[in-house]
Amino acid sequence: MKQKVYIETSILSYLTARPNNDLRAMANQSTTIEWWESRMPEFDIFISEFVVAESSQGNSEAVARRLAVMTNIPELEITEAVRQLGRALVAEGPIPRGSEIDAYHIAVAAVNGMDYLLTWNCKHIANAIIRPKVEEVCRNHGFEPPTICTPQELMEG
Repeated sequence: MKQKVYIETSILSYLTARPNNDLRAMANQSTTIEWWESRMPEFDIFISEFVVAESSQGNSEAVARRLAVMTNIPELEITEAVRQLGRALVAEGPIPRGSEIDAYHIAVAAVNGMDYLLTWNCKHIANAIIRPKVEEVCRNHGFEPPTICTPQELMEG
């Protein structure tokens, strides 16, 4: 049985973005493409309506590229449990107000039993400072949190 990976919006953005002159962005984009081509087939990948909504914003050409990549990726259901855990992640402190969508990405992955949440959002999701609190909130609400990581961290295995 393959491990399950929730693909957060930043992954699709880097995967489909035009080349960038910023060195960090270029490195993240290269790593994302490498992960997608070499490692992604080893996993079952999933998205949610949150990913679809975020990917549908912005430049129309970029939106079309992101949506095209998502065509055959199964979408996880947003249940009341997802909503409750997302609200708790904000109310109990690890995710700041104004970044609720980040809390919902974590919640949908946890509630749906994902093994990994793959992201480049290191401000509010793949953040070593807040990760222990995120894990605590998830467990206190009865859900095992996914391993939150970047494609670089999920490259070898």
